[in-house]
Amino acid sequence: MVAAMACFIVNDTLVKIASASLPSGQLIFVRGAMASLLVLAVMRASGVEARIGQLARGWVAGRAAIDAFASLAYLISLFHLPIANATAINMASPLFIVALAVPLLGERVDARRWGAIAVGFVGVLLVIQPRVEGFNAFALLCLGATMLHALRDFATRKVPAGIPSLAVTLSTAVAVMLLAGLLSLFQGWVAIGAREWALLATASVFLATGYHCIIRSVRAGDVSVVAPFRYSGLLFALVIGWAVWGDVPNALAWVGIVALIAAGLYLIRRERAR
Repeated sequence: MVAAMACFIVNDTLVKIASASLPSGQLIFVRGAMASLLVLAVMRASGVEARIGQLARGWVAGRAAIDAFASLAYLISLFHLPIANATAINMASPLFIVALAVPLLGERVDARRWGAIAVGFVGVLLVIQPRVEGFNAFALLCLGATMLHALRDFATRKVPAGIPSLAVTLSTAVAVMLLAGLLSLFQGWVAIGAREWALLATASVFLATGYHCIIRSVRAGDVSVVAPFRYSGLLFALVIGWAVWGDVPNALAWVGIVALIAAGLYLIRRERAR
């Protein structure tokens, strides 16, 4: 999980830099195509086989579709937000997981856990800091992506154990690529320079590695043990955001980050105890 978070933050950094000169749809499509080819090459080299029928239906296809919409929404919001803020909002995923367990799994959530969810969402609001004047709608888009990421984790647990994780990784990369390709038809394309090719090629390696690590983590590990390590991504994002763009969260955002992490860790601990 820590490796996945590190890979995702490096990928986010590279595509955020590239987004200054490329339309978002084209950027995500090209990076997705590179990641798909890379995963195919690794599958071929390691002898992993997967039939198209396995990847195009059932929970594998459903998970890939959810992840595609989540990834697209998150990346578009990332291009317009500081990387630490976008990552902090994305760290609200455990709150959504517990809240969604009520309608999806029929679980009962006690008052303490609802209280922790409320504290966590107050933390998210402190990070977003919505204002009537100059409200950044991309923060709301990022929050929607976070909810989709929580749904993706539910779907990941439903994928049959016999389907290789690399195959699930491939289905996700292809789904993201196809959705971004559709978006690019409306945005148009521009010429890609050598610098942008290098950024996207490197990003695709980190993206594919991050996909594979998080799928292996969620499928093989106890979620209550693995989930807290998601928060390592926020540390990476804070450091990179400061080093690359000079972004430093203000006082309210720091309070929100602390509240969000505390609520998430409390919920994870409660789930483990249960």
